[in-house]
This record gives sequence, C-alpha cells and structure tokens, in this order.
Amino acid sequence: MFSANLGAAALEQMIQSLDSLPLLYTGKVREVFDAGDDRLLLVTSRRVSAYDVVFPEPVPKKGEVLNLLSAWWFERTRHIVPNHLIETRVDRIFVEGANERETLQGRVALGKRAEPIRFECVVRGHLDGSGWREYEKTGEVAGYRPPAGLRRYDALPEPIFTPATKNDEGHDENITVAQMASAFGEAETRELQELSLALYRYAYEEVGRRGLILLDTKFEFGRASDGTLLLIDEIFTPDSSRYRFESSGGSEALALDKQFLRDWLQGQGFMGEGTPPALPPEVTGELGARYERAFRTITGEDLQQALAERG
Repeated sequence: MFSANLGAAALEQMIQSLDSLPLLYTGKVREVFDAGDDRLLLVTSRRVSAYDVVFPEPVPKKGEVLNLLSAWWFERTRHIVPNHLIETRVDRIFVEGANERETLQGRVALGKRAEPIRFECVVRGHLDGSGWREYEKTGEVAGYRPPAGLRRYDALPEPIFTPATKNDEGHDENITVAQMASAFGEAETRELQELSLALYRYAYEEVGRRGLILLDTKFEFGRASDGTLLLIDEIFTPDSSRYRFESSGGSEALALDKQFLRDWLQGQGFMGEGTPPALPPEVTGELGARYERAFRTITGEDLQQALAERG
C-alpha cells in the first residue's frame, strides 16, 4: 500500500533478514532497528505499559492493532503533515525473510529516519487521565482554566494543547505551552501546537461518525535528515489515545483504550510505585478485545482482513 513512496532503487534493496540489522533502541512496546539508507525498522510487540511500567504479560493482537491502526491513520493525515511511514507489508520488507514473514506479520513497519523532538504533543478535548486529576485538584489543566463544575469525560469548551517533556528516566512531565516555548522556541512550539490541534480535530470528526469520542491523544514529531518535520512513532492508537463510545456515559465497559488497564491497576492500589501486580488472563484478554474492537470500529475492517491485505 505504501511502496510508492520507496522509489525503484530502494525497492531493490529491501531487507533480507532481521538478524542482519543493528538494534538501535528497545522502547516500552517497540524495538527499533537501523535499516540503512536513512530508514528505520520498527517492530511493535504485544507488551503493555502503564505508569511507566512495562508488564511481561502479552496482550493478544496488541502489536498488530497498534501497527496497522497507525498505518491507517498515517495514510489519512498526510494532507495535514508528512509522516515517517514507508511500508508495513512484511513480504515487501523482507524479500528473503521467511521467518520474519511468519512471525512479524502486521507488527513491522519501515519508516524514514528522524531525530525525535523531545516533547510529547498532547491534545485534550475532554477531561480524563492526568488532565482530569489536575483539574480535580486545582481547577486547571496545564495552565488552562476550564469552566468550574466539569465532570470526568466532559468536553472542554475547545481542544487544548498540553505538552509534556520526554524523559529518558522517570515519568514524563506535563508542562505549559509557555514552558515549552521557552525551552524549544516560540515559532517551533506554535507550529507543533497548530499541527497537533489540526490532527486532533480531523480524527475527532472521523471517529465521531462511528459513534466514538476521542477524549485526548498524544503525538510525537521528528526531523528528517533534510530538515522536514515528520509525524513519527504511532498515531491515534488505544495506547496513545483515549476512546469512548458516545453512549457510554460513565460506564468503564465502553472505553476502548489503555485507560481500562490504568483503572484496574488503581483498583489494585498501584499507580507506578512499588511492586506492580501481575496481569491475570482476564485482564489481558479483555484489553486485547478492546483494542481489536477499537480497530474494527475506527477502520470498519476486521483485523484478520487487514493483516491479509496490509500486514
């Protein structure tokens, strides 16, 4: 689906084996390899993280959902900002890699290399997560003061940009737009703010037609070697976004994102400190089912169908 972006020369130099690639980075859910020619190979695992803890229990089909849902959105948001994605079809990436084609179907993506910008670009249209907790305590969200009396999940008067620092160790830190501008530059911050808000509004309308609300989301950007600003990592997945059905009200059963796991952990008394509890099969299974339902609701496709066509 994305091979037109490769060019003839690059198509002739596709990867033969994952074993031949240098491992650059292991993240919470992805391994990143150097694929040469200013390209990276990203392998999305079935690991899940919450409160900066990576849990060893795998979530069924999670890697496939994150990878292919990101690809679906990347294709549809190129008119707003270019992105790093080149290819997701494993048989087009690994020309001689039979083992890779068998084990990595749906979980691998070839992308343009970019230097990450060290800020997470968060957009909130509704109150939930850390934004909701801050509002409960202070009446503010990252320097904004929404109307008093709002409840969890309520819509804000308009979407707000609430950036965060990306820390190599410890928790990411929510900051104000003014703090980001002071550290990163006013023009650069304004550009990322405008792009982030445009992306959020586009997706909000898209999923609204499917009966979903995009409560909030986060983006990561980077610069290619030629200076081009690129949208990178993942986009509008259940890991990077909070989705709920419009009809869900206060029901947790209809949240289609990782908030289900965070709420379960809070119920166990865990919010990132101390020894994390093991995730029982009923939790990982339910989380996997919500991820698949999010994919199906957003794209209108069955996951197995998408794997056959684009994985």
